[in-house]
Amino acid sequence: MTNQMVSTVEDKVLILEREFNAPRELVFQAFTQAEHLKHWWGPRGWALPVCHVDFRVGGVWHYCMKCEDKNQGDYYGMESWGKAVYSEIVVPEKIVYVDFFSDAEGNEAENMPSTRVTLTFIETETGTKLINRGEYASAESLQQVLDMGMMEGITDTWNRLGEHLESIQKNA
Repeated sequence: MTNQMVSTVEDKVLILEREFNAPRELVFQAFTQAEHLKHWWGPRGWALPVCHVDFRVGGVWHYCMKCEDKNQGDYYGMESWGKAVYSEIVVPEKIVYVDFFSDAEGNEAENMPSTRVTLTFIETETGTKLINRGEYASAESLQQVLDMGMMEGITDTWNRLGEHLESIQKNA
């Protein structure tokens, strides 16, 4: 089982940390390959029917999360599109990208905050410590996504990542 996520808010920056019981290379791959992302990205009850990853500096990850859980009421059938543009990649240590809310064509949603995300993958004795540093344009922008339920969503998403990593290693 994986550790719990620790979150810290510093003005306009949200820092998330969690350790996963998996090798660093595998955790890194889980963030960079569509065949992995389709199994865990998004909160429980949501699928990733669209996931295009061009994993290189300047490349784009464009995806759609869709709610497939009828028990989620008004969210059922809802789509949430996102787009990330990679600016720095150090295999298997770090990924930096800007994350945008977008539409199906990849146009950025101007009324929604973007996030500069730095993912750091650190080898530990028992697996990999993942640090996600999300920097927003302002503290208000960060608060906007927190008010949308982002913490619940990312916690659920990382729980699914932990399950996916465990499943891969059992079946290897």
